[in-house]
Amino acid sequence: MRIDLTNTAASQIASEPDPKKVSGPVVPTSDNAGTEDRATLTSTQQSVSALVSKAMSSPEIRQDKVDHFKQAIESGQYKLDPEKIASSMIDEHA
Repeated sequence: MRIDLTNTAASQIASEPDPKKVSGPVVPTSDNAGTEDRATLTSTQQSVSALVSKAMSSPEIRQDKVDHFKQAIESGQYKLDPEKIASSMIDEHA
């Protein structure tokens, strides 16, 4: 898996030092008139930076997995189950 940090949103997350408050529009209801829903999104720059660093240091290609499957295919040990593949495809699009 590759994470693209050239995206402005991703780089903004890593550099945001302060938590931001996000609130939606106030919609009064009969039982809680005058109240408002609020959500506070916070991120610790250290934890985000650590996760970004870990993701960036991970190899793009897991060569051990590639070698394992390549050997299994070449030796004829890698078998496909067409019914399982079709079922997964149908479940994914359902």
